[in-house]
Amino acid sequence: MRFLLVCLFLLLAAFTSQAQTPATTWNANLTEALQQAKAINKPVLAVFSGSDWCKPCIMLKQEVFDQPEFQQYAQDRLVLARFDFPRSKKNKLSAEQTKLNEAAAAQLNKEGSFPLVVLISPEGKVLAKTGYRPGGPAAYDAYLSQLLTKR
Repeated sequence: MRFLLVCLFLLLAAFTSQAQTPATTWNANLTEALQQAKAINKPVLAVFSGSDWCKPCIMLKQEVFDQPEFQQYAQDRLVLARFDFPRSKKNKLSAEQTKLNEAAAAQLNKEGSFPLVVLISPEGKVLAKTGYRPGGPAAYDAYLSQLLTKR
């Protein structure tokens, strides 16, 4: 009985912690992200990454984008879009997703910079381009807010 109560408590604790961490949805289609941004009047944060070969990309994802603080920040302020360019065959994307990623890169990342974070107005205008910055989610959130106030 005690074991059952402990399991129930752990399950409840896990559910509660998940409920407190908002899930952010990352778009994989730039056109859809821009349409959503226009409909709800929020800027797009588009991220170009190499998830299995680009160390700063991996660090940015782990230190910022995967953190609950960033997810909370982004939930009410941004439309998120991610375009990944993995090199490993085991991480290979579908042909359709590869085509969507390449189209987004042709529009926003002609230089092939990784990581590249692009802030785009709800009207589709590029507001700023940036990349990895140390300091975790609080520093990154503050930096994004600073960039957005300049728009």
